[in-house]
Amino acid sequence: MIDLKRRYVWWIIFLASLGPLATAFWRAFTGDLGADPGKELVEFLGITALVFLLITLSLTPLKMITKSAQVIRFRRMLGLYCFFYALLHVTGYLLFLANWADFLEDILKRPYITLGFLAFVVLTVLAFTSPKAMVRRLARNWKKLHRLIYIAAVLVIIHFLWQAKADITEPVVYGLITAVLLLFRLPVVQRVLR
Repeated sequence: MIDLKRRYVWWIIFLASLGPLATAFWRAFTGDLGADPGKELVEFLGITALVFLLITLSLTPLKMITKSAQVIRFRRMLGLYCFFYALLHVTGYLLFLANWADFLEDILKRPYITLGFLAFVVLTVLAFTSPKAMVRRLARNWKKLHRLIYIAAVLVIIHFLWQAKADITEPVVYGLITAVLLLFRLPVVQRVLR
């Protein structure tokens, strides 16, 4: 059994979490981003952010199932990676897909962009309140604030679903995974797993 308290485990997870960024750079360098590279890159970064969001949400159920709190020590890092990839997703959207003159109008008139933007705002707040100093400063309110991650997850899934053109299989699969992970937050499920 790997001792998750070892510092090298933290570094392995930290460096492995940079893998998608290295993949994005490699695909851009080799011209493997298809006919519309900007769109492909934005979508890749968005899905990567969603995957990190789901990994972060999965740590509490994993702790409940394994009865080991060791996995929780990676939650902050993985949550910040979620924000990092979401920031790259939004930046890519602004650089490659958005019409700057109509950006605010896009947010207000296109519901899937509105929801994606709201999710990003929530993730930004959570990222800026994740340092230990903020945990101490917010005290009991910190936990309440960080429950907004559940709302962000739902917003991201709807954002993904609404922007899908014809094939909704992928967003539905991610939606089902999100639903299962959120079910673990219900008191009745938590009582069963105690």
